[in-house]
This record gives sequence, structure tokens and C-alpha cells, in this order.
Amino acid sequence: MTTIKHPVDISESIEACAAHYGKDANAMKSYLLEGQRKALAMDNRGSLKFEADGSLATHIKDAYSKYGFYIFEGLISDKELADLEQDIERLKTQFPLKNGEKLNAQGEKALASDALGPRLIWSKPLGDPLGGTPIANGRHQVKLFEPSAAKDAPEEAVFVLLGSLEYSDACLRAYAHPELLKVAESINGKDFAPFHECLFIKEPGLGAAVSWHQDGDTHWNSPDFDEGIHGFNFMAQVYGSTAVNGVWVVPGTHKQGKLDIKEMVAQAGSERLTEAVPIICNAGDVVICNRQIVHGSFANTGFEPRVTVNFGFHRRSSVLNVSGAGIHCASQEFDDEHIAKRTAVLGYAIDARMKKYPEETPYVYALFANSDTQFEYNNDTKKALKDYNLLDLSI
Repeated sequence: MTTIKHPVDISESIEACAAHYGKDANAMKSYLLEGQRKALAMDNRGSLKFEADGSLATHIKDAYSKYGFYIFEGLISDKELADLEQDIERLKTQFPLKNGEKLNAQGEKALASDALGPRLIWSKPLGDPLGGTPIANGRHQVKLFEPSAAKDAPEEAVFVLLGSLEYSDACLRAYAHPELLKVAESINGKDFAPFHECLFIKEPGLGAAVSWHQDGDTHWNSPDFDEGIHGFNFMAQVYGSTAVNGVWVVPGTHKQGKLDIKEMVAQAGSERLTEAVPIICNAGDVVICNRQIVHGSFANTGFEPRVTVNFGFHRRSSVLNVSGAGIHCASQEFDDEHIAKRTAVLGYAIDARMKKYPEETPYVYALFANSDTQFEYNNDTKKALKDYNLLDLSI
């Protein structure tokens, strides 16, 4: 486990961020400071704990249900953090030199240049490429302020890598973290299903904003609607997360159904939603975040980087024989065969993690234990992950 630390001092980043907002500079500074204060006063962070029967600790489940997110402090070991950081830095060197190019800066074949679907999402520095557009079924209803970037900033920068498990063994191994999979089982049942994986990259002075939104799409009007029907994401922090570079959420909105975010912004009088708080983490912390919660992030005008290893899970009942939302993959119906193909990635991840961390007790996924299918992750089977995210269970 990592050593649990107090959040880093980001006072310089708060000043730098506020300075971009012109006449609203003082309002933005106050918003960041007050959000930070409120976030650190909440009772939804601590070590991951389980009850005697193996279920998630009651106080954690209660806080997660109340707020829509919980921070597992110090969950990722220093050894695994170093593994993730090394792999992520390698991936960055393999990005195309520019959006649309097939070669990286070294003149080599660029990452994802042969992918069948989209992998890299680019943005102008400090932009908001999704806000106010029809992308992702128009769920990013408003456009956030786009600060001016430095004159020497690149024309565009990568801020999301989709289907990250295909390209990073370290991310694949993190996907099979046994304690996190126990959490997934406790919340979504022993037959839980995967969702989608990606990396969010918010470099200082470059990282794009992600406008306020709710992730769910399919089940808002379902007669079975409840707070967990659209699943959740785990967000493992490689460098930490702050009020400037991190995700902000409006606690409790995961229980309120589909919300009119334009109206929320109008009532707040600005894009600074009144009840929102930032998710503040140290390196090695992992957030569980309900996909229905209203959330977003501002452009990273501070000095600290954020890289989030993102992966989510569903209840099987939320995806079985359901037509997908068509956001992370083509719209299609998720039958048993489709779900089984998509879930195979978990089998390879568990085996990959066993090889890297033999001292650990691996997670046993119930549906694999009752099957004759065997998963062994090696150089020969890596091809099984090629374009795997075209099967994402997007709802």
C-alpha cells in the first residue's frame, strides 16, 4: 500500500488558474478554495475495508450511496504506481506527432495508427472539445470557459486514450486489482460485467476541460431505475488529483434522474455549479464514482499533471439483452455471447496480474470459476486484445 498523505499544497496553481478568468478571477479563486475545503471535510474517504463476509464495509457503501463517490486512499502500492507511470510515459512517446498522422516524433509507427475504431481524443490546449456539441448523444450540454494557452503550446494535444488495456500491460494488471474487483462484486453482484477503460491525461497548461454531464444514457426512463443502474467507474490516480486539474462532482445527483444541466448553470449564474466539490486525491488513491452523478472538470491551467486510469463495471442486468447507447462503440444489442467476449479481457488481466504479483491472492471471478475456459496472457494471446473496446458495454 502507499503511505496515506495529506493533499499537496496547490496554492500557486489556484492563483495561476484564477488569473486566466479575467474579471471572474476572484470568483474562480474563491470557488476553488471553497470547493477544496468542502471536499476535504466530507466523510467519504479512507482505507478500503470489507466486512467479515467479504462484502464492502457498510460505512463505505453508505457514504458511496449518499454522495455518489468514495475515495480509497493509498490503495495502489508504490511498486504498482511506478509500473503505471513508466508505462504511461512510454505510451506518450508513441502518440502521433500530430492529430491524424501515422508516425510518432521518432518517425516510428504511432500508437493506434492501425486501430479499427477511435482511440485518441485530441483537443486544442485548454479547450472544451465536447461541451455544447452533439458528441456522445449531446450529454455535454454546455461549453465551459476555454482559457488561453501559452503561445508555444502545440496546436492539439491528446487528452484521452480509449481502450487503454490493449496498449498498457500495467493498466491491464491494475484492471484486475483483487480488492477493486471485490468492490465491483459487492456493488454489482458476482456476475458483474465490464464497461469501458481509458486514460485521462491532463497535462499542465494543456489539459482539456470536460463539460458538466452525466454518463448514463440508456436507462433514465426505465421502470427499474435506481441509483446504480448505469454502473460506476474506478479512477486510479497516478499523480494525484486537485481542485484545479481534477474532476468536480455534484454530490447526490446520481439519485435524481436525468438533470437539465443548462438549467443548473443558469441557476448558479455561471459554470461554477454551486453544490459541486472537487475529487481531491493523492497518487495511489482510487475513486469509485457513480456514472449518473453530475460531473466535469476545468481546463488544467495549474502546474500539477493528472493521469487517471479509468475503468468501469456494470450490473449484468443493466446490459444483458439491452441495446447500447452507441457512445463508446457502435450501437448494438448486448447478448450473452457479446458480454462473454467482452468479459474475456478480465480473464487475461487476472492472469497477467498473477504473473506480476505472485504474492497476491488473485480475484476469482464467479463466471470463470464455473467455466472450462482458461485465460493465459502472453505474447501469443495479446492479439486477443486487438480492438477489444469495439465490444464495450456502453449504456
